[in-house]
Amino acid sequence: MNTLDSGELNKPSKKKIPYPIENRLRDYLIKYGREVDLSISYDDLLHFTYALPIFDENGIDTHWEKVSYDLREWEYINDGLVKCYAILKTEGDLSFANHLEVAQIEFCGFGNSQPFRVRIINKYNANYDHFYVKKADASRIYGLELEHLLSPNRLNYFTNGQTLIEEHIPGIPGDIFVRDILPTMPNPLRFLKEFVKFNERCFVRLLGDMRSYNYVVEMPPDIDGVQYRIRAIDFDQQSYEGRKNMYLPQFFIENQQIVNMALEEFNQESLAQYQAEERARIVFRIITERYQIKELLDVMIHEKLAPQEKIDQLKVQLADHFKITSFLKAKTMGQIVKLQLKQNLRKSLMLVRGARHYITKNKAFTK
Repeated sequence: MNTLDSGELNKPSKKKIPYPIENRLRDYLIKYGREVDLSISYDDLLHFTYALPIFDENGIDTHWEKVSYDLREWEYINDGLVKCYAILKTEGDLSFANHLEVAQIEFCGFGNSQPFRVRIINKYNANYDHFYVKKADASRIYGLELEHLLSPNRLNYFTNGQTLIEEHIPGIPGDIFVRDILPTMPNPLRFLKEFVKFNERCFVRLLGDMRSYNYVVEMPPDIDGVQYRIRAIDFDQQSYEGRKNMYLPQFFIENQQIVNMALEEFNQESLAQYQAEERARIVFRIITERYQIKELLDVMIHEKLAPQEKIDQLKVQLADHFKITSFLKAKTMGQIVKLQLKQNLRKSLMLVRGARHYITKNKAFTK
């Protein structure tokens, strides 16, 4: 069990190596409806004619740029992106396409996926929505799938070749929440509890680099106040880094204020309770989606998703953390993720009612 503390703070790799979608993963995406035919690709959006930087209300560069295209290309781009949105939101029903148009396209060359953010607007009422067009990277695909299957949230995305179309995840950016909302919250306990659970969830499935600007905070109203939900929005660092602490949000300096508050408010028994609650919820999701998760892991264990030195570093650190040697036999990041799920969830799997029956049948966690 992990103890919540700030400890030595993380420093992520400066540049992540992208990994292409190989045949095994492509077959998985086709089987589960994630691979679709598109009339437009990521490369098509790179042909913009000029870009203007976007600044926030305080005049700080957001690293996003508003891009413009030649009028001869705009009709093709607008039509292609509206169809992408229709596939994303209405399973390709184009009967609403005449109501929609692209209002703005923004580009961010700062991130690993170098995304385009597309604003779609309803021409009749000016209501708008966003989605993203990115370079497809296998690490991100595995991150999205594990989030979809193991977290409380469902994600809508699809691929076409080396193009990734991803829905917008609404919420308050974590860095803005920590800066503007957290200091004035009259009762932060619910949010702090959610962060403990988010921290545990990331570690169990080895999602890294959860600095505050890589997640958002949702604030749904409840019968006696407001609840809080933390949702990851960046999945590039799914099982990529070699340091164990990279998969624990508590060790990023951007989250240190949250960790300090949690240590003041919660004793170790409460922290252990919240961690156990989250592991139990993950177990229920595994039981529900056991066949698809097994298929995903069976593909993932064959993939090259990180440099060998990072694989060797992580398996040694996890073996030392859990005091077991099975991690040392792992040869890929996929094998490490599989062992990580098994090791973290073994006790919860045995405690959940009926889990023993499913474990016997589901060889994904018994091999």
